[in-house]
Order: sequence, then structure tokens, then C-alpha cells
Amino acid sequence: MTARIKLLTSNSVHGVLDELLPRFEGARGHKVEVSYDPAKVMLARIRAGETADLAILGASAIDALVKEGRIVAASRRELARCGVGVGVRKGAPRPDIGSVEAFKQALLGAKSIAYTLEGASGIHFAGLIERLGIAAQVRAKARTQAGGLVGELVARGEAELAVQQIPEIMAVPGVDYAGPLPKALQLITTSAAGIFADAAQPDGARALLDFLAAPASARVFEAKGLEPSRG
Repeated sequence: MTARIKLLTSNSVHGVLDELLPRFEGARGHKVEVSYDPAKVMLARIRAGETADLAILGASAIDALVKEGRIVAASRRELARCGVGVGVRKGAPRPDIGSVEAFKQALLGAKSIAYTLEGASGIHFAGLIERLGIAAQVRAKARTQAGGLVGELVARGEAELAVQQIPEIMAVPGVDYAGPLPKALQLITTSAAGIFADAAQPDGARALLDFLAAPASARVFEAKGLEPSRG
């Protein structure tokens, strides 16, 4: 029987879902209605009363929703891990960001830098520039937005560098992935999923979750800049 499955998710798996959801719909006959937002914003939406069938967020957010009774504990499943990286306009020189000092100099040398204000990567980056002692210089040339894919600003020529989670950078046409943040500055986020306690389509949500966690889907996660969870 065809189900219409509602999915609430953070932006980090946007590129993965763009590829996998049509496959799932074609194979199972279900339809998926998906809504994206930065993880912090999506968590607030759910806590304000919005509901769906399945949620994909950071593992800590899913755990919090389990404790609040909004997500079924037994349905919780980790999907993938990802870090934060840098993107440049397609064909542009890629800066040296292989060390903390090189990354710092790349930021100082860039004409403009795009990052989010409410996404996990943007909040992390705002803390990093404070730690590196270059917050004032970076803020003076920042191109910020609340959420979404900041690589789009780079693709349009409105910013030289984009700093965001790696799969979000790789999801934007016209942007080249320049590399990850240095290990000492990196933020690794684990994406997890869970079925809502009041899901209208729990069986459909379970089928979608099984599909996303299947070995055949792992290759798509890897191609989009995420490390799939094993087991």
C-alpha cells in the first residue's frame, strides 16, 4: 500500500537524499515529503510541536528527542559521520588549509568567507575564529546567512570561500571541495535517525530508514562526503 512519508531533516544529508529518495520511491512505491533546515532550527521546530514520520538530525538531538518522548527509542539508528570543510568556486585555486597556521592564513588572505549563523558548522566556525584570534578580520568580510547551503554564495561569485559541513559543500554545483579543516580544528558530527512516536506512517518510516541504512546506500553517503555507519 502506498504511503506518504513525512521526513524532517538537517541539511547535512541533502545531497544524499536528493539521490536516494527517488530510488526509494521508485522501488517501494511510497512518496516522501521532505523538509530541510539547519539542525538547530529543525530541533526547535520539533520541540515547538511540529511532527512527521521520520527525523534525521545530529545524534545528540535525536537522543534528546528520545528522552522527551518524541522519538521511539528502539527506532534510533546512526547513519553517517561528517566533518567541516572549505569550498571554492569551481576552477578557482584551492587554498592550503593542511595545518592550523595555513588555515588561519587562508582565512586572512581570502577576500570574503561564507558561513551560516545557525548551522552547526557556522557556530563551530565562529568559535574557531575567536580561538585563532582573527574574529574581527573574518567578520569584516563575512557573507553569512541563517542556514541553507553557503556554497551557493561561492558559486554565484558572492564569496571566495565557503566553510560548512563537507557534504553540504559537495552538494552545490559550481563549487569545488578544497579539503577538510585541520584535525585540531575539526568538528565531527554523527547523523542519526528516528521514527516519531506519533508517526502517521510508522511502517513507511521504518522502510525508509532501512533503505537509508542498507549497504547499497552506503556508497552514496561516501560519494557525498559522509562516512556511513557500519552495523
